[in-house]
Amino acid sequence: MALLIDGYNLLHVTGISGKGTGPGSFQRSREALLRFLAASLDPDQRKVTTVVFDATDAPPGLPGTVAHEDMTVRYARDYPDADALIEELIERESAPRKLLVVSSDHRIQRAARRRRARTVDSDVWYSQLWQRRVQSRSASQQLVPEKPIGELSPAEIAHWVKEFSTQEVLVKPPASTKPALDNPFPPGYGEDLLRDN
Repeated sequence: MALLIDGYNLLHVTGISGKGTGPGSFQRSREALLRFLAASLDPDQRKVTTVVFDATDAPPGLPGTVAHEDMTVRYARDYPDADALIEELIERESAPRKLLVVSSDHRIQRAARRRRARTVDSDVWYSQLWQRRVQSRSASQQLVPEKPIGELSPAEIAHWVKEFSTQEVLVKPPASTKPALDNPFPPGYGEDLLRDN
């Protein structure tokens, strides 16, 4: 299913931001979001994903369309805002029923519903994407055993014997920085108990 993402809308709900403030901070935030998406979406999904941003504070000379990790990134340079470009992309979509529009903007959702495209609020979609990432990581961690299974071959044993026998390992206990205490109590402690009255 093709994805059409309202970039700033998603950026707002994720809280993802690039480092620093001032000139270029919007671009760093956009790039951080794109890196997150590239790491979260399957390679096949990235090929049918379009992310649309307003052209506000876009880097000078940046074309209206760029590719990022197989995703199409559009800047609404010749449009009043990103919503207008997203609406046009929805209208031009040849298979709108196979399109998922990610935006919480009601204007965009109405445009998608008119073409019978599916819509999902940005926060809901982000939460689902994050959940898939967590599940994927835990599944991949379960596939890797903590300890080797079975016995090592003679070649593997020879490799590790050679690896550890050629390294000098010196283990010296750290010098104590505290003086040894024979009596943990300060001088004069409890002497009043020993005096005769």
